[in-house]
Amino acid sequence: MPEDAVALRIDGVPVRVAAGTTVAAAILEAGVASFRRSVGGEPRAPLCGMGICFECRVTIDGTPHVRSCTTLCRPGMEVLTGGR
Repeated sequence: MPEDAVALRIDGVPVRVAAGTTVAAAILEAGVASFRRSVGGEPRAPLCGMGICFECRVTIDGTPHVRSCTTLCRPGMEVLTGGR
């Protein structure tokens, strides 16, 4: 991992990613396949990858419904998925 790696937590698990990585990419790299659940309980994950579909929404630092595909990872960030 490069020196400019970013350390964050995804569902309580420490993760390090390269600077400039989106939260969606970090979640996928961490092996999490389901980012949230639909109202009917179906698993959801990124579809468009550019912030249009809203399927990649997660909670970041206590703020719910943040689009993970358009948000860059920051040091110390706490990400919670609702997919588990």
